[in-house]
Amino acid sequence: MKSFEFNLPVSIFKEGETFVAYTPALDISTHGDSLEEAKKQFSELVRIFIQELEQTGKTDEVLQSLGWQKVDHLWQAPIEVDHSIEPFDIPVNA
Repeated sequence: MKSFEFNLPVSIFKEGETFVAYTPALDISTHGDSLEEAKKQFSELVRIFIQELEQTGKTDEVLQSLGWQKVDHLWQAPIEVDHSIEPFDIPVNA
């Protein structure tokens, strides 16, 4: 059986009591009641996502549209170059 190997940037946020796992590289997210559950759910989602792409023959089309590049016959996700929290002060009419 062939495998699809790649590294993926994943951000996990806490929203109230829920943990949300998200990757901009595939534009997918899932959640769990704990950090461990969110990570487990996310791994399962990525597996299903890639398997569906392979089964439908859309892997190249979808990954290219998400900014992935093929290097030496292997897919590479877009590289995250910065992750920060930026302050904003935007005037609004009250």
